[in-house]
Amino acid sequence: MLVRSLMLIAATLPLAGAADVRIVEEIVAKVNGDIITRGELEHARQQVSEALAQQGVAGARLTEAAREQEKNALRDQIDQLLLVQRGKDLNLNVDADLTRRLAQYQSQSQITDPDKFHDYIRQQTGMTYEDFRDQMKNSMLTQKVIGEEISSRMSVPEADLKKYYDEHQKEFVREEQVFLSQIVISTDGKTPEQAAAAQKKATELVAMARKGENFADLARKNSDDPVTAKDGGQLPPYKRSEHLLDKELEDLVFQQKKGYVTDPIKRPTALLILRVDERFEAGQATFEEVKNDITEKLEAPKMEPKVREYLTRLREDAYLQIKDGYTDSGAAPGKDTRWQDAAQLKPETTTKEEVAARRKRRLLKIIPLPGGRSSVGAAPPAAAAPPVKP
Repeated sequence: MLVRSLMLIAATLPLAGAADVRIVEEIVAKVNGDIITRGELEHARQQVSEALAQQGVAGARLTEAAREQEKNALRDQIDQLLLVQRGKDLNLNVDADLTRRLAQYQSQSQITDPDKFHDYIRQQTGMTYEDFRDQMKNSMLTQKVIGEEISSRMSVPEADLKKYYDEHQKEFVREEQVFLSQIVISTDGKTPEQAAAAQKKATELVAMARKGENFADLARKNSDDPVTAKDGGQLPPYKRSEHLLDKELEDLVFQQKKGYVTDPIKRPTALLILRVDERFEAGQATFEEVKNDITEKLEAPKMEPKVREYLTRLREDAYLQIKDGYTDSGAAPGKDTRWQDAAQLKPETTTKEEVAARRKRRLLKIIPLPGGRSSVGAAPPAAAAPPVKP
């Protein structure tokens, strides 16, 4: 599942880099301080078609989807550049969410060594770990802009939310699951004296957590697992039916209440401290537990026109020039986006090297933007996996 998710994400990305920097690229649009090249549009068209085929879309449906993508290819690129630029203007920060998502991928891959995990990302996506991370960050930034600038200003009456819950209760029957955070104290290669010190430290951390000190802060400052420590020790959710925890841990955490902190648990090369952040029983979820999910579902049909209006406003305020022969299907009415250097005899160009230098600005298509775009690069669900395997 992880491999397929990463490949689908990568399939929607513009080309991350190019070995031959001598090849000249035609610039087809300028969006404030960014550019869009013909090569990027062609690569996006090809990769979206391949991703649709991997998802089982074929025949007339594939032809129609490819035609729709072709029509909106430039629009989609402009949309995402404008959203990322706006996110930076608003000083929005997605670092914590990014760390959590990457930790989920690494947990699901079962690769604890950072260098090996980076190699794994390169093998699955065709890009470096740094490029993959940067492009994922940009995608999360676009989602946050839409959340803060549009979603936060919409509201659905409480009565409508409750009505939907009452009429669709079967949608909210869920499996038993638990949300955990961890602190890892390494004992790998330690002398008996050092192991005793590690035990003492772990015991002290448990006492501090049980007295009410913030577990996430304790994890950031003390955990020896660098991936989860950055995000306060937070782990992906675990469903009991998946049996991804070993039996000792599963029996322990699935019978505890929210806020429970374990004693230090001895593992082969570490001491593990777990906190139960949340636990849900199997069965019918209450209205309050799923209220946010219902809100998002009912807001979705209203979101598309709102986002399109917002993107039109961003276009109106942007420095935007488009080469003759290319069409922005989301153009702002009345805005002049004609290429200004009309007397130039040949099109303005850039090199692959210059494009590569800008690649960190390019975006993952994790969210479907307005206009009927297929959510080919939809972010995979939170991956469930065991805590760190010392």
